[in-house]
Amino acid sequence: MALAIHNLSKTYPNGVRALKDLSLNIGNEMFGLLGPNGAGKSSLMRTIATLQDPDSGTIQLDEINVLKDKSAVRRVLGYLPQEFGVYPKMSALEMLHHLAIMKGIASKAERNQMVDALLNQTNLWAARKKSLSTYSGGMKQRFGIAQALLANPKLIIVDEPTAGLDPAERNRFLNLLSSIGSNVTVILSTHIVEDVRELCPRMAIIANGEVLLEGSPASALEALRGKIYSKVVATDDELRALESSFNVISTHLVGGLHEVRIHADSSPGQEFRPVDSGLEDVYFLNLTHHAARSAAIN
Repeated sequence: MALAIHNLSKTYPNGVRALKDLSLNIGNEMFGLLGPNGAGKSSLMRTIATLQDPDSGTIQLDEINVLKDKSAVRRVLGYLPQEFGVYPKMSALEMLHHLAIMKGIASKAERNQMVDALLNQTNLWAARKKSLSTYSGGMKQRFGIAQALLANPKLIIVDEPTAGLDPAERNRFLNLLSSIGSNVTVILSTHIVEDVRELCPRMAIIANGEVLLEGSPASALEALRGKIYSKVVATDDELRALESSFNVISTHLVGGLHEVRIHADSSPGQEFRPVDSGLEDVYFLNLTHHAARSAAIN
C-alpha cells in the first residue's frame, strides 16, 4: 500500500511544534524514518496510526483517507509503539488469542492457525505458555511484532523497536523484520542508524518535525563519496581548533582519543585522511546543517 503524507503539522497544548508542514511518500517497502529523540518521529507514527489528529495536512493510504476513515485504517494496520503495554500475568499464547478476537478473527480454527504461526515466526513457541512478565526485553519486542502481524496487516509501524536490546536480540529482531512479506508497507522509526542501513531501501531523516532528506541510503552515500575525511587528535584544545576551522560532522572516542570526521569537497590537509562515507555521516551532516540553519534564523 502507498502512503502519501502532505503538509502535516501538529502543535501540542504545551506549545511544542512536533510536526512542521511535513510531507513524505512511502511505497510498498521497508521505509526507515531516522531522527534523534524529540525529532517528531513518534508524533508522526501516532498520527498515521490514528491515535491523534494533526492540526493540518492530509494522509492517504491508497484509497483510504487516514484522518477521516480511521476504522478502515485500523483494519489493515499493525502497530508496535515505543511503549508497548501487556497484561503481565497473561501468557503470550493467551494474549495473542485475546488480541486476535479484538481484531475480529472469530473463527477459533483460524485463530489457532494464525497464532501458532506467529509464535513460530517470532521464535516464541517454546515460551508461549510463560507469563509475559518473565520475558526479556528482546522477547517482549518479538511478541510486540507478533501482535502487530495479527490479521495480515498491509501497513506495519514499528517505533524504536531495537532501543535497549543487546546485540544478539537486536539481530534477531532485525532478521524478523526482514522476513515480513514484500507486499507490505513497513515504517521503521528509529534513532539507530545501523537499523536503517541494514533493512531499508528508502529512508527519510527528520529533525524538529521537518524532513531534512528523503531518498535511498545508497544515493545519500554516493553523494558523500570522497568528501569525508578523518583525523585522530589527542587533546580537547586540538578538537576545538578543528571545530572552529572545519565542517566537523561527528567525533568519536577511539582508545581515549578523539576521531574527528569532517565534510569537505577536497582534502583539508593537516594530516586528515580520506575515509569511506557511512550512513552515520549522512545522518550527522544533515543534522549539523539543520542546526546551523536554525541558529542563523534565530
